[in-house]
Amino acid sequence: MKLWSTNSNKQIPFSHTVDLIAIAAERYRKEPLLSYPIYKTDKLKEIEGAEFATKCIDAAKALVAFGITPEEAVGIYSPNRQEILYCELGLYAIRGICVPFYFTSSPEQVEYICRRTQIKLIFVGEQYQYNNAYQVQCEKGQIERIVIFDHRVVKQFGDTTSIYYDEFVRLGDAMRNETEVKRRMGECLLQDTALYMFTSGTTGEPKGVIIKHSMLVSQLNAHQALYSFIGRGDVSADFLPQSHIFEKMWVYFCLLRGVTIAIISDPHRVQFLMPHIKPTVMCNVPRYWEKIYAGILEKVQKESRWKQKLFWEAIRKAKRYRLSFRNEGRRAPLLLTLYYRITQRLFFHNIKLRLGLQRGYFFPTAGAYLSDTINAFLQACGFPIIVGYGLSESCATVSAYPQQGYIIGSVGKVIDNVKVRIDPATQEIQLKGDSITEGYFEDPQATKKAFTADGWFKTGDRGRLEGRTLYFQERIKDLFKTANGKYIAPQQIESLLLADPYISQVVCIANDRHFVSALIYPEWKILTDLALQRGIIQRVEPPETLCRNVALKKMLMARIEQLQGGLATFEKVKRIALLVAPLSEENGELTPTLKLRRGVIEEHYHTLIEALYAP
Repeated sequence: MKLWSTNSNKQIPFSHTVDLIAIAAERYRKEPLLSYPIYKTDKLKEIEGAEFATKCIDAAKALVAFGITPEEAVGIYSPNRQEILYCELGLYAIRGICVPFYFTSSPEQVEYICRRTQIKLIFVGEQYQYNNAYQVQCEKGQIERIVIFDHRVVKQFGDTTSIYYDEFVRLGDAMRNETEVKRRMGECLLQDTALYMFTSGTTGEPKGVIIKHSMLVSQLNAHQALYSFIGRGDVSADFLPQSHIFEKMWVYFCLLRGVTIAIISDPHRVQFLMPHIKPTVMCNVPRYWEKIYAGILEKVQKESRWKQKLFWEAIRKAKRYRLSFRNEGRRAPLLLTLYYRITQRLFFHNIKLRLGLQRGYFFPTAGAYLSDTINAFLQACGFPIIVGYGLSESCATVSAYPQQGYIIGSVGKVIDNVKVRIDPATQEIQLKGDSITEGYFEDPQATKKAFTADGWFKTGDRGRLEGRTLYFQERIKDLFKTANGKYIAPQQIESLLLADPYISQVVCIANDRHFVSALIYPEWKILTDLALQRGIIQRVEPPETLCRNVALKKMLMARIEQLQGGLATFEKVKRIALLVAPLSEENGELTPTLKLRRGVIEEHYHTLIEALYAP
């Protein structure tokens, strides 16, 4: 395992995002910067730095051939693919602006963003994205050309304007415009706009966050100073959408540091591909770790009682070793160290091996609230989770766990290029610094609303600051006020309940109500197994039947009561309803980053919610 050391690698000189092309060509010329599975064989193909740089310049030449001018917006609408990076850096080289779309975006969302940003050229990944973009092109006429990454996409009959990516690159070669590309590269400025990042948004229309190259450079250099131990020889699994600011900034950081980026286009194949990739570093969202936690507990609960007892004793001592000694920079007692090493080999090494995470030493995690219970459990198992906090408007990181001395329950220490203050009246987290956006694309009203009179960005998040350690409490707009006048922070309650392996999703209800209730989508398979074991049911029954089983709900409610023992009485969930189907992005209940759209959920389940509050 690679040890953290701030002296193992020097900070790489870096003054503009477009420098990533030259850094790849010169510093990492013969080293793998990308890898991705080849169709049908799943063998990993590697792209070395020199080839990567050439492909970025090829994209730049083709973009010039297509008539893209400085400050013109170009859309990228695709699952994670290597071509995204070629096109993004190619755009930066010719001073264009990239507009990423979530690969799950609907035609209506595509049309809205294309119209707002005047996109004429859009890159698409697979059949779903092509079909939607072509529909928008036919119906609205805003899009003039579509370039298709995946050669397996079947074009619509009568489509005479779309071309495949290979043809696009050949067009650039034929035009011989290297001189124009070099000229524009020489004119690149830090104040040029790099990205319009449209927030997924839990309410209202998405807003286009303006990301300038100065913001990217500020963040990447700040992260180099913090994490200079990451670099050559490291491998990162890339499966969070590259349209998410968290993953985008992480990928740029990996390119800067020479980390091999292993691209996974299909989220459903993550479990299969991870043991082949064996990442050492990787950024992720809490949902990934919640599923790992639930999977571990499911397996443990199938073991004999004495094995379960051994496992939980191992967890207890591993927490002491990792959190009370190692995290505090103290040497653990010899017997505890030996016990930890033995149990790591007996219990936890095989878990990591199955997940492909046995080489991992640095796993940044952000985008939602991770339960303290799950965090501490996984730290004990040896998963080095680095909890952080950030937004699109802050160009990702505001705070993150330090190398040592992190506090579970916090979202880490504020990084050096960001200033944070807490509004004394509302406890809102407010930001200033070189990595903070100047506002939203062509939306002066939203921009004005987002900043205080003295120029601090208002995050809309409630928190507290102790020294430079930041604590996130809740989205202010998500705070519930009960009928009794008490304020409830739903995410904190939901994260407590998600620590139960039998609960997959949970939504708290409390606004203008006399008590807190919850909609729960259980892990139906293992909950059914437990119900059979306890004699609550005699045979396997479908969720439609189980969700009405009073005894089953009582059993789950008893587990919930144990989890919320530390909450105030008015914060505790008093009643629950079980959902047959999971909350989904397709139904509009989740954002592309898996945040809850509470208004939509309450509308969809209005009858069920009202039944919870019936006398």
